[in-house]
Amino acid sequence: MRTEAYLNLLETRLERYFDIEKNIMCRNTKLDLFARSFIRNERYIASKKLTIYAYENNEYCFIKSSDTISKESFTQFTDFLKDAVTDYVTPHEEHMSSVITGIVILEKEPGEEMRKQFQNFKYHKSFAFGFKGWVDIRLILVVLDKGEVITNKKGREVQQFYKVS
Repeated sequence: MRTEAYLNLLETRLERYFDIEKNIMCRNTKLDLFARSFIRNERYIASKKLTIYAYENNEYCFIKSSDTISKESFTQFTDFLKDAVTDYVTPHEEHMSSVITGIVILEKEPGEEMRKQFQNFKYHKSFAFGFKGWVDIRLILVVLDKGEVITNKKGREVQQFYKVS
């Protein structure tokens, strides 16, 4: 599968649940797709004006294709994702969780060292001891020629969704 075909497949999978933007620049990084999802749940009594509690879950997907990936470009991309936390996540009383998902699409195998860096990446931040929610970063590497999806621990939750097929 080629990069363009895989991007179209991802767009089709995401469009039901996410607002999608194509070919955007974000913090001097070119993204092929950017997707965001906002989910709000409320519990109320008798009328929607009498809300007992509410909570929000958000997800932001940053999808980038590349020919190769090096240590330097890996560091730049993970720093970009960490900066996205401050740009997109706004903690407040009704914020429960946010997930930043960074997806890198490669046509060819990146090598064992890059594979380990993707698998070992971790990021978790809680706001006000968790009372204003938390944020996690999922990191996903899609290798098209092998049809393989490599993720960090948090990314395993959605690994099946990004399968190449």
